[in-house]
Amino acid sequence: MRYLAILCAAGFAWAQGTTPKANQDEYPAHAVVGNLGVGAEFTVHSFGRGEQMFVTPDHLVVEVALFPPKGHTVRAEPGKFTLRVNGKKNLLSPEAPSMVAASLNHPAWEQRRGAEIGAGVGPVIFDTGQPGTAPFPGAPGPRTNPRPADIPDATNPSGVERERVKPEELLAETALPEGEHRGAVSGFLYFAYKGRISSIKSLDLLYDGAVLKLR
Repeated sequence: MRYLAILCAAGFAWAQGTTPKANQDEYPAHAVVGNLGVGAEFTVHSFGRGEQMFVTPDHLVVEVALFPPKGHTVRAEPGKFTLRVNGKKNLLSPEAPSMVAASLNHPAWEQRRGAEIGAGVGPVIFDTGQPGTAPFPGAPGPRTNPRPADIPDATNPSGVERERVKPEELLAETALPEGEHRGAVSGFLYFAYKGRISSIKSLDLLYDGAVLKLR
């Protein structure tokens, strides 16, 4: 547990964030604050990059992006974001990635994206490492018919083993990187929450006077 906290505390110094979309309008929730574009997407409990996705069941996860005018810099400050659940006055503040990693005191639940089919995306597969179990209530169960060894994986047609990143490392790398950035910057924020997702009727992300409706 202590190792995870130390690892992510160090990792936060080299956090890379995620890859921003073209502009704030491409995010489900967006606003303009002064000359700064802000985009956000509620990913429930999941975070990750590419084909590696993980679940942190004790946190609500929001990917945020900041878009300064072309050629300008922007200062990313996670502490300027707060989350309002069901209109309550008590707002949630994001937790440091080291604290979130410390909560992963059980085998990581990896969420692997299914194969793309045409223009759509195939079913999401949750792998808990335990046969016959689902990663959290309501999630689809594991596959009962494993893919035969001689059939290539549609998500990795080359068959070459890809480097796997540990969840605590990926969490630190993809968190919103604090500090000055030239151009757009994006990353995940984590808000401690142990309630049921189904009980959330409204969800607002507040930033510098702007309200972004996530739900």
